[in-house]
Amino acid sequence: MSFEQINTDNIISINNSSSLIKKKRKLCPHNRQKSKCKECGGSSICEHKRQRSQCKECGGASICEHKRQRSQCKECRGASICQHNRQKSTCKECGGGSICQHQRRRSICKECGGTSICEHKRIRSRCKECGGASICQHQRIRSQCKECDGASICEHQRQRSKCKECGGSSICEHQRQRSQCKECGGASICQHNRRKSTCKECGGASICQHNRRKSTCKECGGSNICEHQRIRSRCKECIYKSIHKNNIDMLLKAANQI
Repeated sequence: MSFEQINTDNIISINNSSSLIKKKRKLCPHNRQKSKCKECGGSSICEHKRQRSQCKECGGASICEHKRQRSQCKECRGASICQHNRQKSTCKECGGGSICQHQRRRSICKECGGTSICEHKRIRSRCKECGGASICQHQRIRSQCKECDGASICEHQRQRSKCKECGGSSICEHQRQRSQCKECGGASICQHNRRKSTCKECGGASICQHNRRKSTCKECGGSNICEHQRIRSRCKECIYKSIHKNNIDMLLKAANQI
């Protein structure tokens, strides 16, 4: 082996070791890249505590004209969008990396113990008991709250994806919610041709220990049971109260317009 070969080998090994040292130095005490660490006040973190390139308020370089991350924007044909017009990582047909063996997103799969599942077996951000970030002051999911003018609410005051007039993405060719359509073989339909959640044979999530629907079970204190221990929609006293209240509200509105 010549002196030149030995010398070049040494230079390569020195370069490799120096690059490893640089990589190690980039990690902060919180085991993140220092520039992207909020706690360390990284140089890539903006005043809104977000990555500057992905911050809408700062006009980040990764934000497109539609106010979305360019790579995840369907209209911009982002690099993360697959041929089925979904995010590649979460597309079941493409076998996305975020899809688990149960054909769900790994992070929100209860059986896989997903990172986004809380102690109450719900998605953490949507859990009221955990004070999830997606829960608004009205104790609803913020994007679906009419009073908060949620992003998912359309001009007809419905969830956009479930609105027939808006041609919502969840509406099938039979003008039903796709997941609950028997003809389309919706994901919410069980082998007994019923909704999974309300099927007693399948032990649906809406069925209580008394083998009734939780919402209409008196012993469970169901949400549809009124103070008179009847189903609220069938209770004459509750119906009279609601009609009376509506009439008063209409009179007040009319008085304010005069």
